[in-house]
Amino acid sequence: MTMIALNDLSRHHAPLRAALDAAIARVQDRGHYILGPEVEAFEREFAAYCGTASCVAVANGTDALELALRALDIGAGDDVATVANAGGYATTAIRAVGAAPLYVDIDEGTLLMDPDSLARRVTPRTRAVVVTHLYGRLAHLDAIAAVANARGFALIEDCAQAHGARNGTQMAGTWGAIGCFSFYPTKNLGALGDAGALVTRDAALTAKIKELRTYGWRGKYRIEVEGGMNSRMDELQAAVLRVKLPHVDAWNLRRREIASRYAEAIANPGIVLPPSTLGDVTHLYVVRAELRDPLRAHLAEAGVATDVHYPVPDYCQAAWSGGAPVTGLERTDRACAEVLTLPCYPELTDPEIAAVAAACNSWRPATRS
Repeated sequence: MTMIALNDLSRHHAPLRAALDAAIARVQDRGHYILGPEVEAFEREFAAYCGTASCVAVANGTDALELALRALDIGAGDDVATVANAGGYATTAIRAVGAAPLYVDIDEGTLLMDPDSLARRVTPRTRAVVVTHLYGRLAHLDAIAAVANARGFALIEDCAQAHGARNGTQMAGTWGAIGCFSFYPTKNLGALGDAGALVTRDAALTAKIKELRTYGWRGKYRIEVEGGMNSRMDELQAAVLRVKLPHVDAWNLRRREIASRYAEAIANPGIVLPPSTLGDVTHLYVVRAELRDPLRAHLAEAGVATDVHYPVPDYCQAAWSGGAPVTGLERTDRACAEVLTLPCYPELTDPEIAAVAAACNSWRPATRS
């Protein structure tokens, strides 16, 4: 039996192979591999795509989050609000700068940060909120920004799963002080390895992030900014991303079409489908089931690959669970126990979509198959 893959990057890259080969050859011929003309061009092009003043290309998305916090001078003694159902990336960055994650519960329907929970849980030590646009779905930005503005702390957007997501005409990454992106290969805009970026309208933040990504240099070998890192996007990755950027909107359109087809075809009372929201770019198609593991086993038997994004709340991770218990996050706990990701990528065929839906519909929860 041939499995329907959760994702298939070989299919994704096949139509672009000649253009990708030419871009890589261009970098090789030039012999400039770090912070050269490809990175500079990608920074301009991605900033224009997002509708923001500037972009700073870095090594990966988690570094982007850490650099955003460092650029805002957040560190020891500070709280940073975030959610705990998004894979631990924000928590990793928050802890890396010496701050403490302050976990906020999620909305039951969207699985995104609940603004009311944010307003209740922030403390006088809260210096920032990292808002994750999970699964390609924009968070409740107006309400979250209102809380941040009223309490006087910074808004950082984690857009690693939301390339091209928008609320009306405003793109993900442009609502807060800084927007952070990952270009991990499976993202809506993915490199051929690790890569990331930050976008901002603030010229001073742009300058500081550029210094921080290269050791804190102000001039070669002159470290003048505390907290610097070695986090630079390779020229090869920038060249690859420049080839792929013009295709993102079309790929996102196909992702939304797949989500719509699933919504029409899957009709199983044991499976809760995700909401359809304006501007969603469907990075992942995530359903919920109280009996998730039996559903996943059934789909595997039917030839459908799945995954869980994400099974363990950050505050339950073994490396981070030494502190006081976290209470009042029942919706986060429940979501992590129920979410299941179905195949959803632009090259998924209509027969494969139908097969996934049929496999979902053939599951009988009572049998615990």
